[in-house]
Amino acid sequence: MMAGRRAGGPKPTKDMVLRLDPELAERLRLVAEVEGRSVSDVAREAIATLVERRRRDKRFRRLLEENLARHQQAIQLLRDDPQAGEETQRGGVA
Repeated sequence: MMAGRRAGGPKPTKDMVLRLDPELAERLRLVAEVEGRSVSDVAREAIATLVERRRRDKRFRRLLEENLARHQQAIQLLRDDPQAGEETQRGGVA
């Protein structure tokens, strides 16, 4: 089996554009070259490591929960019928 592939075919992937300053891009290229890997593979590993660290980070989880609460409030506001609010303010008269 080839690296990066599962039995039954390649893993599905999503193309993304990543903008790096030239110095960082060159460092990334050098790391990939020294390790005999593709730049994409090294970048994927770095991103996966960052995501895993964040997933375990208490501060990040708190921020995630705060964002979730804000989004839930926004959803509730959008679900509320603005016409019903106007009727309530006018004493139930449409």
